[in-house]
Amino acid sequence: MNSERWRITVQGVVQGVGFRPFVYGIAVELGLTGWVMNSPQGVTIEIEGAPDALDVFATRLRDELPPNAVIDQTCVRPIILVGDTDFEIKGSESGGVKTALIPSDLATCPDCLREMLDRDNRRYRYPFTNCTHCGPRFSIIQALPYDRANTTMRDFVMCDACRAEYDNPLNRRFHAQPNACPDCGPQMALWDDDGNSLAERDAALSAAADAIWDGKIVALKGLGGFQFIVDARNDSAIRRLRQRKGRYEKPFAVMMPTQAHIQQTCAVSHTEWRLLLSPAAPIVLLGRTNGEIAPSVAPDNPYLGVMLPYTPLHHLLLAELGFPVVATSGNLSGEPIVTDNAQALASLGGIADLFLVHDRPIARHADDSVVYIFDNEPVTLRRARGYASAPVHVDTEGVELIAVGAQQKNTLSIAHHNHAFVSQHLGDMDNAATLDAFTRTLSDFQTLYDLHPAAIACDLHPDYTTTRLAERSGLRLIRVQHHHAHILSGMAEHHLKTPVLGVAWDGTGYGTDGTLWGGEFLRVDSEGFQRVAHLAPFRLPGGESAAREPRRCALGVLYALYGDDLPRDRLDFTPKEIEVLLTALHNQLNSPVTSSMGRFFDAVAALIGLCHRSSFEGQAAMLLEFAQHTVSHDECYPFNITPVTTEEGGVGYIIEWKAIITTLLRETEPAVIAAKFHNTLAAIIVDIAQKVGEPAVLLSGGCFQNRALLEKAVTRLRKAGFTPFWQQHIPPNDGGIALGQIVAAVKEMRHVSGSTGENNQYQR
Repeated sequence: MNSERWRITVQGVVQGVGFRPFVYGIAVELGLTGWVMNSPQGVTIEIEGAPDALDVFATRLRDELPPNAVIDQTCVRPIILVGDTDFEIKGSESGGVKTALIPSDLATCPDCLREMLDRDNRRYRYPFTNCTHCGPRFSIIQALPYDRANTTMRDFVMCDACRAEYDNPLNRRFHAQPNACPDCGPQMALWDDDGNSLAERDAALSAAADAIWDGKIVALKGLGGFQFIVDARNDSAIRRLRQRKGRYEKPFAVMMPTQAHIQQTCAVSHTEWRLLLSPAAPIVLLGRTNGEIAPSVAPDNPYLGVMLPYTPLHHLLLAELGFPVVATSGNLSGEPIVTDNAQALASLGGIADLFLVHDRPIARHADDSVVYIFDNEPVTLRRARGYASAPVHVDTEGVELIAVGAQQKNTLSIAHHNHAFVSQHLGDMDNAATLDAFTRTLSDFQTLYDLHPAAIACDLHPDYTTTRLAERSGLRLIRVQHHHAHILSGMAEHHLKTPVLGVAWDGTGYGTDGTLWGGEFLRVDSEGFQRVAHLAPFRLPGGESAAREPRRCALGVLYALYGDDLPRDRLDFTPKEIEVLLTALHNQLNSPVTSSMGRFFDAVAALIGLCHRSSFEGQAAMLLEFAQHTVSHDECYPFNITPVTTEEGGVGYIIEWKAIITTLLRETEPAVIAAKFHNTLAAIIVDIAQKVGEPAVLLSGGCFQNRALLEKAVTRLRKAGFTPFWQQHIPPNDGGIALGQIVAAVKEMRHVSGSTGENNQYQR
């Protein structure tokens, strides 16, 4: 009988997900011989046998993947027969270019959960139980390929029973790199705030549960870092956590013990259940109904950020408690999540009463991801645990790049072998701790992928920390306009071809004219972008202070309308404060010009009395969104679109908002004003889209985290015959900027190929 031998190279998420045992099982079942092994590129298979059997193997390889495996690319080529007599799983290959994808951390699978709760099982109540279908991956891997020696589990020597599982190709723990048990694996301890051990192993978990029952704050070392855990029913305990952490009003996430607890508290759709129960197990924003959650968990918020236990430790703790807990990032406000035991004692000791720690090192931090469902699809607000390792395909033609992202909600990105890898959420780059996390993450990426970047991309803003880091790198520098990056990020995610009308609405971003943009319509094509429309500008008295004080935005808007004769009763200032700020506006002192839609949201929220000072970013806009939930209203405010000639001689448009403000100032009901305001903004998007005439309209920027605005805009665009797109797996906020910078940098390098030195992303 004729035989053939194939060499198959598989790229994608094929390490740490049971892919090699899957290949082994099919090959043995079909009577094929050869081998399979991990490599820095993914998985390599050499297989021989009858051509018909090989065809079946190839079909099943594609159609019967393990649950968490993803194949991006398969290359098959015939090679010379060897004459193997069996099929084996070989040790990993370490040479060559590193292109394998890092597997994500996965929530506890049903089989491991069942074993952990079985009194007769050797892993009964063991909080680090895992297999090839679940457990840590992204948070423990230190090098490629994904082998135990390249993870933070390398110092835990497997006992004979665990080694037998690990070496058996038919066992679901075959080459499960974090495989362990109570006899050979990581262990827990409960510490006081001086680092003294109060209890160990299972007794530590029980003592931590008792402390939470008593209203104590426990810092728990989870999968990607520490979390503060507190009884979600205990209002005084939550307020104490807020006071100690300096997080006074921003919503906390809640971990529910069971699905039944979620049903008692929230309305949940089929799609939302699917997300909650997925291996990524993110925080999902759900509509609140009732239940026992304390008001201080999410003040004045119709939504609740909810997740289910996703590690064995969380499952055990929540089962012991039997009630929901606040589970929020273990950090100081504005800083990255803490990962190290000693660091936790030093920096979190003033917040937590007790520390539930373990001795498995965390290779890289990862917060919980945050997602909501719109139009039966996810909208990712924070991309971290469960998602951060998944790349976006970008055609780089072998060029390796770094993009350093934005100042707020920072992520960084690298371009490597036709993929853009976007880091986990890092945070705001205005403190030393986030800068340190950024530096470590960049070094981590470069080491993992043996990266040799040809250039570095950054924002146009000269004062961003990331811009200064890029300038000091010594690499070829490519500056990318902020809102262009927003739109390119969404286009990369959806693989959109140009031209596209991009609607980029956010707080502020540095414009090509030196002013602060943020209410932008950009026509993006293969050559760059045109600013085809924008919000009429106004001034921000106090500059950056206006981002924290919506009352300043309101003053800037009223000053643009009325000058010194503005209606002062609408403003939350003393007479002396108003005089000082009016002088600054009149003399244009620290009062930059902006077209920001985010600041316009803030102005309206302040003018109708919803929020004069913000304790967290986006609070005023959130309150405006939540206000319109209570009414059903289809009316819009009047607005004007003024045609202008652009610098390039084309036609552009200014969105005049004076009629919006003068009309809403005559009304008194905040909910009605909020509803009409959202309707108006959606109508403006359609009006500009009709004037520009591009069928594809992409919505991006932090303003489109607002699901009311997103829903109204998408509905009206579809009704008007447009095809709307919005960001789903990459955040619409500044967490997506680094990806857009990668796309822009690739285009720029192609546009000016052969030149040297710095290049600026240009506006046409």
